[in-house]
Amino acid sequence: MQSYWLGVLEFRAAWDLQRAVASWRQLPDAQDVLLLLEHPPTITLGRGASPSHILATGRELSTLGVEVVPIDRGGDVTYHAPGQLVGYPICDLRSRGSDLHRFIRDMEQALINLLDEYGIAARRFSPNTGVWVGEEKVAAIGVRVSRWISTHGFALNVSTDLDGFSLIVPCGLRGYGVTSLERLLGGAPSVEQVAMDAARHFEAVFGGGRENGPAPPLDPALVRWAYPHRTSAASALSTSQ
Repeated sequence: MQSYWLGVLEFRAAWDLQRAVASWRQLPDAQDVLLLLEHPPTITLGRGASPSHILATGRELSTLGVEVVPIDRGGDVTYHAPGQLVGYPICDLRSRGSDLHRFIRDMEQALINLLDEYGIAARRFSPNTGVWVGEEKVAAIGVRVSRWISTHGFALNVSTDLDGFSLIVPCGLRGYGVTSLERLLGGAPSVEQVAMDAARHFEAVFGGGRENGPAPPLDPALVRWAYPHRTSAASALSTSQ
């Protein structure tokens, strides 16, 4: 698995990049990719979302600069904003038994392992998807799989302004809260640092080796394409393989 840190990227640009990488992932010699980034304030509506789960009016969202984007992943409504680490693992599930449930559980486990490194006792909270601390969600998960290639992924609250979640019913679940590393720890590492740590844990869970040796890297043109679409400066591209 190759991991790329892209900084802050508009949601629609990141969606375009995911689709390009997913097409590339169909090639026989390609390998799994993890895109790590942040988004400007954005509400996304999955295929199962109810519009009633957006609690703010269109005018209020416009005033706040929050974009609303219906998308093709599973799940309900989610809020993205700076301070939240978003990860898009673009993987060929055929190499993992063509098992979507295993794929989601593996994502949860990588995030649980990451949070354990920070001293946070996170858990699954059946039957809900995602990663929880007590009855508060710290990471949401929603994916799409087409031709056994995954897109979309997870959103981990690092130092996110949690007030933004008052605009929605997070994941369509009433009666539960949301939390962040910053709230749990009384402070938090930078999102970029958490991204680097997340890459290591995802590679540990998903594996990075190939029976026939290392795969060729992701076409650099795809990653260079993302850079003009970023909304703020970020450090140089980081990769691991």
